[in-house]
Amino acid sequence: MTQNPHLSAVDPYAAFREELLEFTQRPELSVLKEKVRSNQKMSRAEFSAWQKALHAKGWAAPNWPVAYGGTGWDLQQRYLFEEVTAQADCPPQYHHGIGHIGPVIMHFGSDAIKSRFLPRILDGSEHWCQGYSEPGAGSDLASLKTSAVRDGDDYVLNGQKIWTSHAHEADMMYTLVRTSSEGRKQAGISLLLVPLDTPGIEIREIRTIDQWHHVNEVFLNNVRVPAKNLVGEEGEGWKCAKFLLDRERLSPATVPRLTRQLEQVAELLAQKMQAQPGLPSIHALQERLFLAQASARGSRQMLLSAIQEEMRGTLASSKSSALKLHTSELSQQIVGIAFDIAGPEYAARLVPEIAAPDGADDMDIERQLTHTYLFYRSRSIAGGTSEVQKNVIARDLFGA
Repeated sequence: MTQNPHLSAVDPYAAFREELLEFTQRPELSVLKEKVRSNQKMSRAEFSAWQKALHAKGWAAPNWPVAYGGTGWDLQQRYLFEEVTAQADCPPQYHHGIGHIGPVIMHFGSDAIKSRFLPRILDGSEHWCQGYSEPGAGSDLASLKTSAVRDGDDYVLNGQKIWTSHAHEADMMYTLVRTSSEGRKQAGISLLLVPLDTPGIEIREIRTIDQWHHVNEVFLNNVRVPAKNLVGEEGEGWKCAKFLLDRERLSPATVPRLTRQLEQVAELLAQKMQAQPGLPSIHALQERLFLAQASARGSRQMLLSAIQEEMRGTLASSKSSALKLHTSELSQQIVGIAFDIAGPEYAARLVPEIAAPDGADDMDIERQLTHTYLFYRSRSIAGGTSEVQKNVIARDLFGA
């Protein structure tokens, strides 16, 4: 690849951006990109195929240091990676391995845990899920009751996890358990890595209004997990959980993908205006779209500012929470506009068993965007509710 010296003098990341663009145009990615472009639900098959392609390129872990098999990219390069791949309709990376438990293992895990699990996260051969929430312990996560009692070389687990995304497709679950009831409730929590084929584990699907299977209940009945699968010291689970959540809320992937969805919604509105120029609701839809586009630009600036602060080591948790809060609400606004552009004839198609209207492609972008409307209701709950984010912001800014 020939680098333009004048361009690189203005933009130090120009050559890097060109390399990203070149990679995203590979013919073998076309099937994956079409599934993303039509807003279909990603499964393990798609996530694994994308991870395999990135691993072969040497880009398996944009957020990891080179010592652990990562790219060593700075946060600006990570953002550019997300921006360019989102614009090209490439899939996002599966977050539970690369984005969540991988960095926790690197920071808190033993050498044995690192050597056992990190290579399989990198190549995508092991799929992960998060065992945090429980009935009665969602936003108040420290109230969790799933117990882990030490018995020789094992911990014996009993309890229930809920809203466990992708557990039905996963090989491993990183889960918070109670190893002590003494002192502050946060101090008795530990983090264990649990193979999901262990006897005593039952996974049940939770049927959600979007009709996609992505969340589950996980029941643990006398499940024996090797004590060597403990991450960090016993009682350090709360520290591990906070470390993970701070990074989850500063995901560079969220804003570029919302921006790409906005482009699709703008295309839908342009088609609607051409087909029905006198429709009374058109101007109101235009106004909502303009406001969402402005909000997306604000999100991008907030993210870029947070990236710079993270690179300097000055990022406050309130900014990560503010970004998470803002993008959760923005995502719901975007699909809300798409839903209203589609019109009432598409509402019944939110249930997959109901046929598409005559002449409509069953997998077209309009159908999938309106279906996503229901899935995105969870955006202001998953990863910490909007109320939790507001509390984090209030504590940080006002000492509340």
